[in-house]
Amino acid sequence: MAEIKEFNADFEQEDNFEPDLISLTDDEGKEYQFEILDQIEYNDEHYLALMPKYDDPKEMLDSDGELVVLKVIVEGDEELFEEIEDDEEYEDVAGIFIDRLQDLFDITEE
Repeated sequence: MAEIKEFNADFEQEDNFEPDLISLTDDEGKEYQFEILDQIEYNDEHYLALMPKYDDPKEMLDSDGELVVLKVIVEGDEELFEEIEDDEEYEDVAGIFIDRLQDLFDITEE
């Protein structure tokens, strides 16, 4: 069984909640913002669970609410984020995030 290391966020902040945000750029150069919902270390790899951030509340209501799971790759001093190519690895990691986040969000698996 692989070891899962948890990264605990401090959710006891003062009156204003500021989410942890990350900006990612796609292959065409378009930038997107995501909220970091959770992060784990699994099988000596680091993973993030993200949710798209929308400026317009209507866009958020129209979205499918899909969880984005990325692997963090460290090259020198730089962190790179990549999609998980291996189906089994993705299922394992996504399952862990779903178990951890289902109490905070209404998650339905497809």
